[in-house]
Amino acid sequence: MERQVASAGVERLAELLSGARSAVALTGAGISVPSGIPDFRSPGTGLWEKVDPMEVAHISVFERDPARFWRYYRPRLQTFGEVRPNAAHAALAELERRGLLSGVITQNIDRLPRAAGSREVVEVHGSIDSSSCRECGTSFDLDRVEALFDDAGVAICSECGGRVKPDVVLFGELLPAAAMARAQELAEHAELMLCVGSSLAVHPVAGLPELTVAAGGRLAIVTKGPTPYDEVAAVRLDGEVDEELTALLAALD
Repeated sequence: MERQVASAGVERLAELLSGARSAVALTGAGISVPSGIPDFRSPGTGLWEKVDPMEVAHISVFERDPARFWRYYRPRLQTFGEVRPNAAHAALAELERRGLLSGVITQNIDRLPRAAGSREVVEVHGSIDSSSCRECGTSFDLDRVEALFDDAGVAICSECGGRVKPDVVLFGELLPAAAMARAQELAEHAELMLCVGSSLAVHPVAGLPELTVAAGGRLAIVTKGPTPYDEVAAVRLDGEVDEELTALLAALD
């Protein structure tokens, strides 16, 4: 019975996507779980289960105690550099290739959408793809950052000796204005927003689906756990994101 309901939901999503003149995907941490990256709040596995993010991933920690910040963040950079896109990322890239998706707005910093082949990617929380010196602005690609660490475990700019910070949005920082403006533009013009792997609870990104709905568009949600938009969603799927999106491609063929 569950298989039939899920199939009906996927079929309905395929119909909505095929009929939409413009569609955009909004992705959260859940889309990268099949790639081996834990989400933030799942019981027992979430990144924030054993550590307070305000004590390790806040901009004030970086400024006050960069060694402490990097003890937490350095292994994350190494891990993210090794992971690969999964079938969910590949499905969104294929939808864009087919002209069914205008782009991907992502809350993730793992650069997996681009690695999967998505071209229009709006990274509203930045990306681990690079790090920059806070003093002179020199940018370092991910594969160059490891060589910058001093004996105290702090990444130091090779040009001026300033502190180097990942180009990601930490707690206490504003989201990049240009990225948010582009995300809002895509949301407002979308006849369908496909939300994948996000609890849709973290603002201001959580307000993007509201922009789509307010403009007369529809929502489709593919994620585990409840979201504030479940009751207004035209389609709600709660299976594994990679399996659901793979099934969506099959339904579109």
